[in-house]
Amino acid sequence: MIRAIAAVALAILTADSLPAALTSQQRLLNLQSFEYVWKTIRDKHWQTKPGGLDWQAIHDEFKPKIEAADSMAAVRAVMNQMLGRLHETHFGIVPADLYSNVDATGGGDGAAGIDVRVPGEQVLVTSVEAGSSAAAQGVRPGWEILKIGGTDIAPVVSKLSEMYAGSTLRDILLRRAILARLDGGDPVVVEFLDGAGQESVKTLAPAQPRGTLVRFGYLNPMHVWFSTSRVGGGAIGYAAFNAFLDPQRLMPAFGDAVEGCHSCAGFILDLRGNPGGIGLMAMGMAGWFISQPDQKLGTLYLRETTLKFVVNPRLKTFAGPLAILVDGTSASTSEILAEGLKDLGRARIFGSHTAGAALPSVFEKLPDGDGFQYAIANYVSAGGQPLEGRGVTPDEETPVTREALLAGKDPALDAAVAWIKQQKTAAK
Repeated sequence: MIRAIAAVALAILTADSLPAALTSQQRLLNLQSFEYVWKTIRDKHWQTKPGGLDWQAIHDEFKPKIEAADSMAAVRAVMNQMLGRLHETHFGIVPADLYSNVDATGGGDGAAGIDVRVPGEQVLVTSVEAGSSAAAQGVRPGWEILKIGGTDIAPVVSKLSEMYAGSTLRDILLRRAILARLDGGDPVVVEFLDGAGQESVKTLAPAQPRGTLVRFGYLNPMHVWFSTSRVGGGAIGYAAFNAFLDPQRLMPAFGDAVEGCHSCAGFILDLRGNPGGIGLMAMGMAGWFISQPDQKLGTLYLRETTLKFVVNPRLKTFAGPLAILVDGTSASTSEILAEGLKDLGRARIFGSHTAGAALPSVFEKLPDGDGFQYAIANYVSAGGQPLEGRGVTPDEETPVTREALLAGKDPALDAAVAWIKQQKTAAK
């Protein structure tokens, strides 16, 4: 999960406040927090020389900056600058008043009933939850969001796009920032550009989020859902879920979906919008599609040991064509599963480039009250490539567009269905 960096994007969308002067006690806690962060990287980073750097020299360079910082914003900036020297995701400081509200999906206490993506400078509605206030008011996929709570979204998107230009994290951070404003737990006024090109103002009321509330380790509680259906005229299996969490419910449900599809022409696994979660779940899921023994999705490198992501084969596996859908909001375990099955020659990938954020991380509270996220291992795929900062490149690029959404089309899903049908025809 990349909640730490997501909070930076969220902060840009929240009201600014005047920085308060630091008390002597706060300065002491800030210094203690700095020392804790520095020592944690020194002792727990998978490299004995983190990022190839002289970590003691890094300490000596940044400690005077922390001591001179005159606000919490300045303290956080110095700490994030130090962590930025690693050039890796999953390392960051999150303000105390933000990190407790930034969960794996980036939303708050409520659910506005819509999901979004940000191709280019457009914030597009990509799905509308049945029974939500958005659905009741006629909001449809393809509508463009112009304002949220009276705030013009275009300048925000432009600023964040510039900030993350060239980064594989752009899509996931922009989506989280937008959803954080939409899903804040209170009714929110949203101005859309509808399908007819007309401005339409709707007040979206919060509702119970989809799925089952799950608590796991240090992660904030989140709702996890699983969906399965048949597509392509009922001949192709389809499964989607929003996080690799809640294994007690998710793994049996996923297994049932695959087992019930042994006669299907193919199977589609939709990981778009899935930020990851428990990495070990990928090995169990891959087992439904791999019949050969001793196959692995990749290798996790920690400071003291390595962990091979060995696939756990099932007694009955699905042997038909497998398509996996991903986009810029697919991260972590989603990337491990997609790239691993691709490298093993078992899946074809459709959609757009993923977030390139595959490192497992820990989230802790610092003495000064801020949150600290740090990675504890590096991951290399079955093909020998690190996923961090690189992500998964689809075999077939199918970017989302307003025109396609308004026409009721899903480019990635449509392309996957077409490919599976071609495989079936070629096999005859």
